[in-house]
Amino acid sequence: MQVTETVSEGLKREFQVTVPAADLEVRLSGRLAQLKDRVQLRGFRPGKVPVTHLRKVYGRSVMAETVENVIREMNAQIVEERGLKLAREPKVTIPNEDTEVDRVISGQADLAYTLSFEVLPAIMLADFSGIKLERPIAEVADAEIDAAVNQIAEQNRPYAAKADGAKAEQGDRVVIDFVGRIDGTPFPGGAGTDVAVNIGSNQFIPGFEEQLVGIGVGETRLVKATFPAAYQTEALAGKAAEFDVTAKSIEAPTTVTIDEEFAKSLGLESLAKLREAVKDRLARDYTAMSRQKVKRKLLDQLDVMHTFTPPSTLVDDEFESIWNTIESDLKRQNRTFADEGTTEEKAREEYRGIAARRVRLGLLLAEIGDKNAIKVTDEELSRAVVERARQVPGREQEVWDYYRKNPQAMAGIRAPIYEEKVVDFLLELAKVADKTVTKEELFKDDEDAPPTA
Repeated sequence: MQVTETVSEGLKREFQVTVPAADLEVRLSGRLAQLKDRVQLRGFRPGKVPVTHLRKVYGRSVMAETVENVIREMNAQIVEERGLKLAREPKVTIPNEDTEVDRVISGQADLAYTLSFEVLPAIMLADFSGIKLERPIAEVADAEIDAAVNQIAEQNRPYAAKADGAKAEQGDRVVIDFVGRIDGTPFPGGAGTDVAVNIGSNQFIPGFEEQLVGIGVGETRLVKATFPAAYQTEALAGKAAEFDVTAKSIEAPTTVTIDEEFAKSLGLESLAKLREAVKDRLARDYTAMSRQKVKRKLLDQLDVMHTFTPPSTLVDDEFESIWNTIESDLKRQNRTFADEGTTEEKAREEYRGIAARRVRLGLLLAEIGDKNAIKVTDEELSRAVVERARQVPGREQEVWDYYRKNPQAMAGIRAPIYEEKVVDFLLELAKVADKTVTKEELFKDDEDAPPTA
């Protein structure tokens, strides 16, 4: 076997590999000898099938299997002997593949192929104890709790049937049946029975709810409305539709008093417990935003402290993922790059920069975690899967089995846990000073901030 390195430029590596036909023949013969005692063919006793006959029957398929195994073993050997870390799976190229593979499998030619790949860059880690960060902290104000409790009350406001002959007004709840048409033809999802509509809630497409004002029980009217250009169902986006709507009942909102009884109706012991629960939820939101802000600042500093070129293959993959999302979103919203105030060329350049940053930070965090023996435990993975399962009541076992049997899906759960553990490690080393800010400052978008990893 002969291995010749033909390219070593930056992170790119390429090798010319040749495996003599004689070596393949030795492997083929050995494999056929193993099959001799296992294969059962009509007319032969078990274990008595001549190897020459096996060669005629299985020779090509066994040689194809042999070639595949040899390539896999040679690739692993090349990487291991040189102590390389691959950015992604290597590429194998066989010249004149259609005809050459047939000649190799038939034993008429040596196996010759080119192995190419990119390696991970060497990353020199900085001194993280020199990192200085400000962590924005906001306290939950009583006014925020009041507003949240009032919102809960509004969402749980009781309704009472209106008197016979009453008409629907703004704020009323109308239960309707409807059938929709586009260009005179019914469309999927365009019909409903016993659907409750709160007039003024803006839960339906623009213009629909307003046209229910004045409708009476038992009345049918034609409602005309247009789906938004950015409607989630692409086939309906921007389309004008007509709906035959029949009102089945009309209810008016009644008053709701925020008191002990209201709290108990929600399953809580008292109004104080309701306010406490609301405060805890808001505090978790504040903490999550604070964490997001300090993490972004940390990643910004890490990006500045470590300059290296990421593998182009990984950047290409990340860019394609981002770009597909961008194009899909624009198409769904019926918008163009011009509508976004840019051009496709400029957008590509911007998002390729984002892709490069994400790959670079991902590799950096992985290196930090590896050098400091940061691991994701089985217990942490199990807790994360259980949390996913809880989001689909009644299908918990199905979700658990899916992740248990799907390593790639499990890796998708492991990655963010690992990243957060590395971030926690770095925040412990860094000098982090808390800074009290207002809620508005905490939740303000950092328009000029680069995207996180």
